[in-house]
Amino acid sequence: MTIFSKIIAGEIPSYKIAENEHFFAFLDIFPLQLGHTLVVPKIEVDKIFDVPNEYLSSLLTFAKPIAHAIEKAYPCNRVNIVTVGLEVPHAHVHLIPINHLQDMDFTKQKLQLTPEQLKQVQDNILSRLK
Repeated sequence: MTIFSKIIAGEIPSYKIAENEHFFAFLDIFPLQLGHTLVVPKIEVDKIFDVPNEYLSSLLTFAKPIAHAIEKAYPCNRVNIVTVGLEVPHAHVHLIPINHLQDMDFTKQKLQLTPEQLKQVQDNILSRLK
């Protein structure tokens, strides 16, 4: 069972943003930018292009309102979607608010947020999610 499956099952706490029968979205606890959110299919598949078609075809539809809420909560040029997938063997995408290409540089120092700050980010996004 991956760490993401444990988060989805509620065995590990998270800052949940959205959930449906196929996906779970939650804050990255070591974000590149405020609002950095992960969208994870509820099935354990290592690589994004090995995810079943019915999941892939609905991934963007699920992520779209979340991206709009992030953009409203943390004004930016755009919310980018990035697939890296090397750190956890469970397919997922990152939604990252960006103004510059460097804003999504995974080699740079991540933000170190307190639980209170993460809760505030969660609340900021949730209050704008429709």
